[in-house]
Amino acid sequence: MLSRRAGLLLAIPVAVILAAYVLWPSVDTISLGFNEANLGRLFGGWRSAGVRALVNSVGISLGTVALGGILGTGLAWAFFRFDFPLRRTLQVSAALPLALPPLVGVMAFLFLYGESGMLPRGLQALFGLEAVPFAFEGRAAVLIVHVYAFYVFFYLFVSAALADLDRSLLDASADLGASGWATFRRVLLPLLRPALVGAALLVFMLSMASFTAPLLFAGDEPFMTTQIYQFKTNGFLDRSATVAVVLTSICFIFLLLLELRPGRTRIGTTSKGAGRAATPIASGWARAAAGGLAMLFLLFVFLPIATVVLLSFVQEGSWTTQILPDQYTTANYGALFSQSDVFEPVRNSLWMAALSTAANLVFGLAAALVITKSRIPGRGLLRVLALLPFAIPGTVIALNLIVTFDEASVLSGGAVLVGTVWLVPLAYFVRHIPLVVRAAQAALESYDDRLSEASSDLGAGAWTTFRRVVLPVILPGVIAGALLTFVTALGEFVSSIMLYVYGNRPISVELFAQLRLYDFGAAAAYGVLLMVLVIGAVALTRRLGTRAAWA
Repeated sequence: MLSRRAGLLLAIPVAVILAAYVLWPSVDTISLGFNEANLGRLFGGWRSAGVRALVNSVGISLGTVALGGILGTGLAWAFFRFDFPLRRTLQVSAALPLALPPLVGVMAFLFLYGESGMLPRGLQALFGLEAVPFAFEGRAAVLIVHVYAFYVFFYLFVSAALADLDRSLLDASADLGASGWATFRRVLLPLLRPALVGAALLVFMLSMASFTAPLLFAGDEPFMTTQIYQFKTNGFLDRSATVAVVLTSICFIFLLLLELRPGRTRIGTTSKGAGRAATPIASGWARAAAGGLAMLFLLFVFLPIATVVLLSFVQEGSWTTQILPDQYTTANYGALFSQSDVFEPVRNSLWMAALSTAANLVFGLAAALVITKSRIPGRGLLRVLALLPFAIPGTVIALNLIVTFDEASVLSGGAVLVGTVWLVPLAYFVRHIPLVVRAAQAALESYDDRLSEASSDLGAGAWTTFRRVVLPVILPGVIAGALLTFVTALGEFVSSIMLYVYGNRPISVELFAQLRLYDFGAAAAYGVLLMVLVIGAVALTRRLGTRAAWA
């Protein structure tokens, strides 16, 4: 437990940073956007652009929750209850969509399922059709991309809940004559409700904040995130702020529901029976059907990733009307690491992600210490402010910084930050505050304070105790959060596209530019690099998490 003096010394800079770079920019945007004229212009009727964007965003988010919930929960339940062909492979593969940064995933779907995509044109050629039999576009395409990206959260939440479930409860229900559906509805669902509610709220927020899929697939259909970008690009900053206020208000309500929901603790049961393991599917037809469904799901998961890898070897200008590229080269990777102008976006992303992550690491550790290990008043408010960026979509964070730092102020050291290279790493820092704070909080909450008491009893000072006792124990968990922050910043597109200047264009912006120039091989090579970095960071994070569990 921190002393009152140490708590105050940490709390003051933490509070100043949160107030200056999280709260005040939001207040600035609210003051600019919250006016009757813009609200009436944008949301004054059912046919207005703002209302259409709101309906599209909310409708797609609800659809994502419903379909993603069915898919993710169904997978978790199938792995828990049944043993079938390819089960272990599916368990390993189910979380793979997390390895695709948003822009890379949307690009994969575009080339795989779009109007000129490999699969629609392949089916057209195979069956001699005059037109492609289907194509992903519009709101339906946005919904499918969201389901692919976000079902993972239902799968992970429900899997974690099922890991604590006593299987003997299901056996007891069956012994009492309950059918499988009755057992699922009356025994399992009540126990899974906290996990399902948490995943639903989280997925709804993420879907509402989505920018890349609506940008590339929605066409003329307005979404709130794309409206913010388009109004800002066209010089209507006040209208952009108005849409941002409405979007942030919705996301903030769901953040409060996520944080205040009952039953956030993990599932526990009083029964001591272990119950039987996953039930093997004995019927030949049932095993064949299960294997077929498993194969279809593996295709659903792996095809987008395989598409990006394949396209990374395409020679520039060689893929036009063919179903599959017919000329391949390693030159895209060669240029990536040998030509300075091609590598420059990688260098930019690396230094901006490293700078913002270092700041997140220091700030997150200090904020977590104040929130979890001090008794100063106002800790609850600091906790809410530290979580606030999670409720603010990336487009809104970028807009907040534009509104606040479009003129010189004390917060910017007397300089105008808009149009400089410093606004992008600042956006990365603000957006990822919750990730490191939450990771540090989790590590500190599991830390045994008796270790610090023993160190003090042996004559060690507060700083020595923190440096030699506390930090080594919590560091694996904190670094795991920092690694996830780093790779997320590397692939960040939403804030980057609104804030970058040519001198600090990151990987994601250059990838988008190469797509517009029809250099698909170069764009995919950047995408593969991002995927490799994400997979490596996740693997290292899991290893650190295991070490932290044994610490």
